[in-house]
Amino acid sequence: MTAAPAPGTARTPTGAEPVPLRMTTLDGEILQAECLPGRSVLDAAADAGYLLPSLCRKGTCGACAVTVTDGPYTLGPHSPEALSPERARAGGALLCRAYAEGPLAVSLPYERSRIISGRLTERTATVSALERLTGDLVRLVLQLDEDGQLGSGAEFEPGQFAQLRIPGETEESRAYSYSNAPNWDGELEFYVRLRPGGHFSTWLDTRATPGDSVTVLGPQGAFGLVETGLRPRWFVAGGTGTAPLLSMARRMAEFGESHPLRFYSGADTVAQLCGAEAISALRDELPQLETVFSVKEPVDRAGYRHGRMIDALVADLVRLRTSGGTDPDLYICGSPGLIDAVERAAADHGLAPDRVLSEKFNSSAT
Repeated sequence: MTAAPAPGTARTPTGAEPVPLRMTTLDGEILQAECLPGRSVLDAAADAGYLLPSLCRKGTCGACAVTVTDGPYTLGPHSPEALSPERARAGGALLCRAYAEGPLAVSLPYERSRIISGRLTERTATVSALERLTGDLVRLVLQLDEDGQLGSGAEFEPGQFAQLRIPGETEESRAYSYSNAPNWDGELEFYVRLRPGGHFSTWLDTRATPGDSVTVLGPQGAFGLVETGLRPRWFVAGGTGTAPLLSMARRMAEFGESHPLRFYSGADTVAQLCGAEAISALRDELPQLETVFSVKEPVDRAGYRHGRMIDALVADLVRLRTSGGTDPDLYICGSPGLIDAVERAAADHGLAPDRVLSEKFNSSAT
């Protein structure tokens, strides 16, 4: 494999002929495509009819991160939070910023079922509920409109997201993870953190009302539960990163799964914890559920602790090592900084890389 140049040194590939692209999914399926000069690997896959999980398409979110296993390529400008220099040197690449310069082989970190063939599903939905949970956190509930081909059900995999487009818009959209479980009633639930000046945030804060129509693009994304027997699952959420993990926990409750489950969530104050009540409400259906709610403010409330969430996680990893317990599968969703800190802690305490699954999000433009 030819190492990618340092970030920021991208150059347009030369040559008039397309080069072969070989993509291998997590479950071993091989997808073939051709990459034309000047086309990113992400675009080349789309040209061949494969819509690979992605989001920003400009190297800032990390949603299209993969591993190049063979072949020369150029890695264009990108955020180090989406792909660190260390990861890039080890063969990591962002599909939206990778340009093949010869036959290229890529390992995709998801199964074939997470790849959309053809076009992205587009549906309309109606705002059925808007609930202001805190000053800047909104619970948004949509009701999918009946579709002649797709019916009225809300079909997606827990952990996935949809892009939402406000009334009257034709292009601009914002991505949010589902927080509810798939259902035949056609209901979609999202947690939205309002951002000053944000496109969707401004509409939601100042103009949205029940009955408004919203366009829903999706489901999309590769983050989700992986079947690994009955190994323990530890969910680690930052901010609205709670949403996809809550969706997974709700699916576990519906299916009566018996995996040991521990849910970590942290914030500055109790009021800022996203989804804490919804998580706690699952205890009746998931009696094995443990919650670790950490807040930086002093707190005297059952089930909450004063301190940083990462410190609580590290303490549990230390106890796991000293007790000889079973290593968990670690699911993380939150800011790049949170994910990097949790991944370092997991590595420092001997958790194998394949036990750590994560999804970064960048909420700066919502």
